[in-house]
Amino acid sequence: MTVRVGAHVSISASKASNDPEKPPHGNIANAVFRQEQFGGNCGQIFTHSPQVWQNPNIDDGEADLFKSETDATLEGPWVIHSSYLVNLCTPKDGLREKSIDSMQREIDAAEQLGIPYVNVHLGAHTGAGVEGGLENAASALDELSIPEGVTVLIESDAGSGTKLGGKFEHLAQVLELSEQDLDICLDTAHAFAAGYDLSTAEGVEETIAELDDVVGLDHLKCVHLNDSKHACGTNKDEHAHIGEGLIGEEGMNAFVNHSAIADVPLVLETPTEDGKSFAWNIDRVRTLRNEA
Repeated sequence: MTVRVGAHVSISASKASNDPEKPPHGNIANAVFRQEQFGGNCGQIFTHSPQVWQNPNIDDGEADLFKSETDATLEGPWVIHSSYLVNLCTPKDGLREKSIDSMQREIDAAEQLGIPYVNVHLGAHTGAGVEGGLENAASALDELSIPEGVTVLIESDAGSGTKLGGKFEHLAQVLELSEQDLDICLDTAHAFAAGYDLSTAEGVEETIAELDDVVGLDHLKCVHLNDSKHACGTNKDEHAHIGEGLIGEEGMNAFVNHSAIADVPLVLETPTEDGKSFAWNIDRVRTLRNEA
């Protein structure tokens, strides 16, 4: 089985392609060409800067080109990552409404682009308490109009401060409380930072078994595959190259070769540093899978 692995790539026009027949500026299809350059066959995008409240601005021509180029060159799927400003757990009415509006626009963009998943962090409860924050998140998600063919994925978190999603129980509770058909995205660096030891084969087995027991592996639709620059349980979220962080080669090898992960798309959010880019990390994943 061909591993589905790719990167979170930019949609910006700069350095998207040297081919004069490719769209040169401002076209979301730049993400497809960039993914090809890295050697990926699936991936993730932001539809706009994740640091500001901004709406996706995609015309039908761009969307059609994105879909046709994806169908022609990639196995898929794509994932849209929501804005970092979205906070579903917030008790603040203004932020809640902005978060719901932002999520709805990302969902609408996913439908327009033929993208099956929109990924989101639960956010921070900022004083509402764990239970209150999870209830806020579920009720916010219930206000969304999610069309057939699009699924919202709740991403696991590193769990610092009042952020929720660091425990598998948080993910399970939101899935149970919400009336929507939701699934999850597991981030390996986040899970490691939150205290799930993925650095050994035994730790990987235990973590995946716990995920299955608490949430259910049938809900696992995407993995953000990242090594970690910080130790297990530190709640520090900083990504490292695959096999070169504190999860390390043994843990990464065990994880990517686990039967539960065999057909789950792996999206890299690894750094570009030390002369290593997404291409190096994608090749690294394929090498580890070939060692099984």
